[in-house]
Amino acid sequence: MSTVTVTGRIEAQAVDVWRLLTDLPGRGRRHLAGPVELLTPGPFGPGTSWREPRAQPDGGLLVEEFCVVEAVPPRRLVLVSSGVGVDYRITWELRRAGRRHHGRTLVGVTLEALPVDPYGRVAALFLG
Repeated sequence: MSTVTVTGRIEAQAVDVWRLLTDLPGRGRRHLAGPVELLTPGPFGPGTSWREPRAQPDGGLLVEEFCVVEAVPPRRLVLVSSGVGVDYRITWELRRAGRRHHGRTLVGVTLEALPVDPYGRVAALFLG
């Protein structure tokens, strides 16, 4: 398994960051190649699934499917997604940046990739 973690500070409160992360219709308007296709009815939470198209650097389009496995507003969001030969787990951790940094949120994002077939193992070999 390969794991990458990135952390940073955002000039917004955790509830506002959470709202941005969980606004599925808004995702398509902000940064993707097209609208999000919601696959499950009901409120956002564990079991919520959707597809989202993403523009690729070569001009192509990649459609990815995500499913929420854990949602603890406004602190933790865990998604899973199956790729070609690799299963992904994306964990978002949100917490207040501290007393001196009121209105700021520390954001940690961890991407875990688990190869599930020979292609995925080759990709993991090259990507570490």
